[in-house]
Amino acid sequence: MPELDGRRLWLAGIGGAGLSGYAVVAKAWGADVSGWDRTETPYLAYVRAAGIPVVVSPDTPPPPAGAEVVVSSAYRERVAGRSRAELLAELVSLRRSIVVAGAHGKTTTAAMVAFCLDALGDDPSFLIGGEVPQLGGNARAGSGWLVVEGDESDGTVFELPADVAVITNVELDHHAAFGSTADLEERFERWAARVGKERVVWGRDLVPADIVLSVPGEHNRLNAACALAALELAGVDRAAAADALAAFRGVGRRLEDHGEAGGVLLVDDYAHHPAEVAATLTAARTLAGDGRVVALFQPHLYSRTMHVGRELGRALAAADAAVVTDVYGAREEPVPGVSGKLVADALADARPGMPVGWAPALADAAHVAASLARPGDLLLTVGAGDVNTALPLLREELTA
Repeated sequence: MPELDGRRLWLAGIGGAGLSGYAVVAKAWGADVSGWDRTETPYLAYVRAAGIPVVVSPDTPPPPAGAEVVVSSAYRERVAGRSRAELLAELVSLRRSIVVAGAHGKTTTAAMVAFCLDALGDDPSFLIGGEVPQLGGNARAGSGWLVVEGDESDGTVFELPADVAVITNVELDHHAAFGSTADLEERFERWAARVGKERVVWGRDLVPADIVLSVPGEHNRLNAACALAALELAGVDRAAAADALAAFRGVGRRLEDHGEAGGVLLVDDYAHHPAEVAATLTAARTLAGDGRVVALFQPHLYSRTMHVGRELGRALAAADAAVVTDVYGAREEPVPGVSGKLVADALADARPGMPVGWAPALADAAHVAASLARPGDLLLTVGAGDVNTALPLLREELTA
């Protein structure tokens, strides 16, 4: 279905979880796509496999002559062009769409919806902000429903049309973008009204699904409830969807099993908000059995750490031991006086006597975390930055 035939698109930030998927789908739908990113990312493997040329360079190259420029929110100050929200809205307008949004759980919920549609023969297209191993990546151009993860961090989701919309929950997570929780709630309410209330699933109205799942945690039962409700609105038989969902094994970096090293189970998770960290540690406890849970946590964004650093520390108190490394700034510049030590200090205050480490460098933090773990424990790397790159270091330390 060549809806984008004749279009030339150049994507700045093509290696991101969002734009990489948009690139793959736009290419499949007829566009001539190329792009640039500052660093190599895992998502670029999917982009290149789709036949899309990519430049990776710390310096921004000029876009091809005549190309439409689309810019990731991370590079808005470096490159002029259309926002990713505009491109996504255009892609969504070309298909029947199920758009999943919310502060927490939207990646897994969107993946659950796409997985069930695929299992039941719909051949969905999907654009998801994480890798779904059972579906072959984070994006696909199929012939059925388009399943989209909508992001509120830069307002992208509020520009999207939808035939079915899911709002998993509303909680202030992006303090630099919204003035208050009330501000964010109002934005979601307006979006839901535009979609049509009869076509919106609100997680606040649901209870955890009573079904067998292959992924642990009460939060995943809530995600499943949202997914099943959305599929029902899309005309999918609920019982058939529930049966299919039982085989869903999760999304990359969501309680992702990385095997054992020295008798210690290594698990990685993307949680970066206090509520997410708390839910992840609760689920990790069920995986640890009789062992302890040791957490290696990397705060994400200076603004978030400044506003909810103490809450992050209190959430981490659910572990048996924890090490905190410095903030992964991502798109933000450092803020004087804001570091991961805010979280480590809050953790020490929340649970006196608990083994707590503070090591600004990730390699040092990995060394300390490995020294705290013992056979039978679960060692969890947790955060939305690059804390997962510590896994090889942890494996080396634990098997030395």
